[in-house]
Amino acid sequence: MKNSSDILSTAKDTILLQSNAIANLTNLLDNYFIDAVNFILNSSGRVIVTGIGKSANIATKIVATLNSTGTPAVFMHAADAIHGDLGNVQQNDTVICISKSGNTPEIKVLVPLIKASGNKIIAITGNPTSFLGSNADFVLNSYVEKEACPNNLAPTTSTTAQLVLGDALAVCLLEKRGFTSNDFAKYHPGGALGKRLYLRVSDLIKNNELPKVTADASVSDVIVEISAKRLGVTAVVNQNNAIEGIITDGDIRRMLSKTSSIETLQAQDIMSSAPKTIHVDAMAVVALDTLESNSISQILVVDDADQYVGVVHLHDLIKEGIF
Repeated sequence: MKNSSDILSTAKDTILLQSNAIANLTNLLDNYFIDAVNFILNSSGRVIVTGIGKSANIATKIVATLNSTGTPAVFMHAADAIHGDLGNVQQNDTVICISKSGNTPEIKVLVPLIKASGNKIIAITGNPTSFLGSNADFVLNSYVEKEACPNNLAPTTSTTAQLVLGDALAVCLLEKRGFTSNDFAKYHPGGALGKRLYLRVSDLIKNNELPKVTADASVSDVIVEISAKRLGVTAVVNQNNAIEGIITDGDIRRMLSKTSSIETLQAQDIMSSAPKTIHVDAMAVVALDTLESNSISQILVVDDADQYVGVVHLHDLIKEGIF
């Protein structure tokens, strides 16, 4: 059984081996890569990504990345393709075929069928002179010297190289399409990353209560308002609904620790004047940054006329998964 130092040594060797192999891919890139990017960019069809074994697993990830960055893509398992799924490939589609050896039986059957249909093939292979490499229209060389597996058998470094080339394709296509953060948000409306790009303060406050008191409100009324609205805070506003101050439940606790006589105290006596505010149309992530940078849990929200319209609580951001 390996001891702790042996385990860490193996892990480090694996990472270094793969990182060096990935770095070497930059030496293998050529005009085929440029031509492949431009062909996909100018194509009216989709990208079909296929492979078998571990290469098929990599293909599904490349498909997901392409779809999320503006290039329509579909996964097709190479074994299933020759048993009926080849019908997924439409007239103007481009096929990315992934295979380390480029000589597997399924690939040798599939490639001629794709070519007979007139579709272009982009090969991602570690063997450019293989059957796949020789018959592809564009060849992306994913050669690696050895697998991280000590027996040089289990696909490890080779599949990492395939994945990186797929990511490189996707990023180049993204940049050429002028794909923006707003476009990304459209494709990720339910994810945390997408929410950071589209969620606004107005979305956060719409279900929140609107705690507020006037400057001459009694401390008892302030406590009731904070408790009733359950946001741990209340705004202090004037008759025009403009913010004059803020009172948090922490302010209440600090006040009670200093005095037991609250009958004569009013909101204006314990409020913090000129509190931090945020505009109702600001991005939610800006609200998060403001809360974090000021070490506060709530921030008051105002509209274009500086009217008080709500409260953003840290819990709102946590609930949306962007904290």
